[in-house]
Amino acid sequence: ILNQKQMNSRSTSESETLYCVYVAIGQKRSTVAQLVQILSEANAMEYSILVAATASDPAPLQFLAPYSGCAMGEYFRDNGMHALIIYDDLSKQAVAYRQMSLLLRRPPGREAFPGDVFYLHSRLLERAAKRSDQTGAGSLTALPVIETQAGDVSAYIPTNVISITDGQICLETELFYRGIRPAINVGLSVSRVGSAAQLKTMKQVCGSLKLELAQYREVAAFAQFGSDLDAATQALLNRGARLTEV
Repeated sequence: ILNQKQMNSRSTSESETLYCVYVAIGQKRSTVAQLVQILSEANAMEYSILVAATASDPAPLQFLAPYSGCAMGEYFRDNGMHALIIYDDLSKQAVAYRQMSLLLRRPPGREAFPGDVFYLHSRLLERAAKRSDQTGAGSLTALPVIETQAGDVSAYIPTNVISITDGQICLETELFYRGIRPAINVGLSVSRVGSAAQLKTMKQVCGSLKLELAQYREVAAFAQFGSDLDAATQALLNRGARLTEV
């Protein structure tokens, strides 16, 4: 959101401005207040909307908050403007929906979630779209955030959202504590669009990077035991370390 300040300051019309909607679901009130303060100090609230259903709010409000924020983003999209919406985070919305469903005595399924929890997120995220030129050429981009338990991306809610989105960026606590920031796990982070959206020169430069980083992580796991390494393995470790720094 802060990065859009510079671009929006150059825009000459509403169609060139990117409006931002931030939906805080199940966050602490103090966290939301800090976020508002940061955005206000950077003058980012001029083009931003913040929708908050905090942890102290009832489960139905946490369930409805993402849909309310999405309706605001759709206003910009349907009127030929561009908007970005961030859901932080949808796993808390799923928990709120589970609470409501259990109170309504609906049959629980996997991890006690109701059977239609996939539809809960699919009908929300599919509203992020690009309109055709005939209908105004507006757009709405969604960035859903999912909290995992101990980095388990194979849990029910993470796998549901991964199957809906066009790609994912997986962050790891271990990488963060090692000083690698942003702490992105390159092996688990995937783009469905991939090279189709890249320039030809970018494809040539980045084509082999993911494989090299995967080989580096595999070799680094054995190198920590201190065994003797051949020249090729040592070269792979050195290159992987440099790529990680970059």
